[in-house]
Amino acid sequence: MPNVIFIDANGKSKTVDCMVGTSLMKSAQLHGVSGIYAECGGQKMCATCHVYIADEFLDTLPEISADEDEMLDATASDRLHNSRLSCSIIIKPEHENLVVHLPKLQR
Repeated sequence: MPNVIFIDANGKSKTVDCMVGTSLMKSAQLHGVSGIYAECGGQKMCATCHVYIADEFLDTLPEISADEDEMLDATASDRLHNSRLSCSIIIKPEHENLVVHLPKLQR
């Protein structure tokens, strides 16, 4: 199980073991990572699971879908070049030590 490092807006980190094949959002929720609300339950309809992915892992992620792209334009915190919805990221073995920054605001 890959370790994923979540870092909140204040710089506090939490490392969790994530099961391959689960979404980053679900993994965060299962391990009590605060700051990911996921109000729509992972349907890419609310943007409350917005995260910033460390640049060195961007090429391990799938392309942004049209639905995700639309929702990223509606995030409470600024959309950056590395913004993603955590519900759209499925954990893979190559995500070992993936660094995920949480935005200050989700809603």
